[in-house]
Amino acid sequence: MPTRHTPESIVIADTPAAILEWAARHIEHVGIHQGTRLFAGPGRTATLPCWPRGALEVAAGHGRGAADRTYDWDRIDLARVQAFAILAETLTGHPVAADDPAAKALHREAIDRWSSEPGRTAADAAHAFRTAAARAEHALF
Repeated sequence: MPTRHTPESIVIADTPAAILEWAARHIEHVGIHQGTRLFAGPGRTATLPCWPRGALEVAAGHGRGAADRTYDWDRIDLARVQAFAILAETLTGHPVAADDPAAKALHREAIDRWSSEPGRTAADAAHAFRTAAARAEHALF
């Protein structure tokens, strides 16, 4: 059964490539906003962020799980960490210190720095997610 890429879906992707594709569709749906307008506009709430890092979190299940479903959160969390790493690498053009104990923070910083560049669009973000998803399909984690 294919993953339903909608903000309301209770299906949660559990591979880096699927998370990145879901995030691409999410950002296309809600758009991208920067600064004080991060949660502005129709359909945007605290659990439906309008920025690339937020889209990844939503894609990995943040605020979307259903109480009557069982999720493999360990698998989902590992895939989320891997999705962050491959997106950061895609955006910077080089590995982002994957062996560093602070790697998660470095990945988020690289994504946030890219996201905050003036003029960044939802189309830019969706393209970056899909480029990273294609790379993730062939990555050995």
